[in-house]
Amino acid sequence: MKFLFMFVSVLHLLSLGSGKAVYKNDISQRTFQEIKEEIASYEDVAKAIINLAVYGKYQNRSYERLGVLVDTVGPRLSGSKNLEKAIQIMYQNLQHDGLENVHLEPVKIPHWERGNESAVMLLPRIHKMSILGLGSSVGTPPGGITAEVLVVTSFDELQRRASEAKGKIIVYNQPYISYRMTVDYRVRGAVEAAKVGAVASLIRSVASFSIYSPHTGAQSYQDDVPKIPTACITVEDAEMMSRMACRGNRIVVHLEMEAKTYPDADSFNTVAEITGSKYPEQVVLVSGHLDSWDVGQGAMDDGGGAFISWEALSLVKDLGLRPKRTLRLVLWTAEEQGGIGASQYYEQHKANISNYSLVMESDSGIFLPTGLQFTGSDKARAIMREVMSLLKPLNVTNLFSDGEGKDISFWIHAGVPGASLRDDDLYKYFSIHHTHGDTMTTIDPKQMNVAAAIWAVVSYVVADMEEMLPRS
Repeated sequence: MKFLFMFVSVLHLLSLGSGKAVYKNDISQRTFQEIKEEIASYEDVAKAIINLAVYGKYQNRSYERLGVLVDTVGPRLSGSKNLEKAIQIMYQNLQHDGLENVHLEPVKIPHWERGNESAVMLLPRIHKMSILGLGSSVGTPPGGITAEVLVVTSFDELQRRASEAKGKIIVYNQPYISYRMTVDYRVRGAVEAAKVGAVASLIRSVASFSIYSPHTGAQSYQDDVPKIPTACITVEDAEMMSRMACRGNRIVVHLEMEAKTYPDADSFNTVAEITGSKYPEQVVLVSGHLDSWDVGQGAMDDGGGAFISWEALSLVKDLGLRPKRTLRLVLWTAEEQGGIGASQYYEQHKANISNYSLVMESDSGIFLPTGLQFTGSDKARAIMREVMSLLKPLNVTNLFSDGEGKDISFWIHAGVPGASLRDDDLYKYFSIHHTHGDTMTTIDPKQMNVAAAIWAVVSYVVADMEEMLPRS
């Protein structure tokens, strides 16, 4: 006997906005079995979306669209002319695609440029190192910095050896455990080094695998701590210097960085919609970020996520579907600098938070998805499990915990259900992430088709169901 959520009592679903046609005293009048039957009725629509995206006329469309943008524009750093060119191109593309209410929402974003940069090990031998300065880093003085190196493997070791650190360049050779656990060294490395009197910090790239590839990324200074230059070096160079230090070799490095921060720049979040037919004020939001770092092409991070989000709306439109709620696409700006564009969007739209049924972001690559990560109430999770069952033709029905995404985190923390793709190959993702290798070569069009189909099915069904997803 199969036990499929045998709820007999009425499922209490909180009304989260206007358009309450099926509610009485803010309580759903339907049983969970009725909700399951409603979701099951979308089986043919889900199959039509999947067939169109994966096997039909529009297979590879999102891949081809992405290739045109990143080959034309290249990387899209916050505050750069490349980013603003990409935004204008996407504004035109979304209009030409026939989407509705296409517009740009102005925001202010950071403007930092790396300039020329180099690092050379002078002792115990001459060795030119490959580096990438970290976002918002200060530059070196004219002529650069020449200093002895202190290699440490943790912040704890740095504190134990604080008396040795003054006037030196700190090299962090922290082991890679996971991105989430290890990235703290990139973010805080300069501050912790400056606290003990170091003149610069070089951080082992936060990478699952390396072929002598430095990884850039964001870092943060503290107002009460001196700002010192900071960059990531390759895993190979960090390990080499660690071995040298263990042998007692004196290591000296010459570092030059022209990095500079400029006043905040004008930019835009890019928005397009399919307006809801019954509850147009209610929203299901799909998104990815259009900006990238200034290396590679920003194809994987996060061109792919942005373009499957566009593709989701295109597929719905191409099938002549119009959900009851508004399906809204947002292409964020300045995500890499800490979700800057998204935080301003949240401030501008949070007054309508009760009208957001689900927020979705794809920002972990578009390798073959294994399911969806979801954050929400138990009742919403039960509903989302049924929605995921519509993806059986793709064999992608798993619903994991912890829906995430920097750009949607503001909404999730405020109680809005949130979802993100769970990708099959995070090991590959973090070997390419924030490097010169983030190009179209990393993208498999067939896997991108599957990701787009999942994104379209989930967003359309949740937008078209009679009731919004319940919150806690």
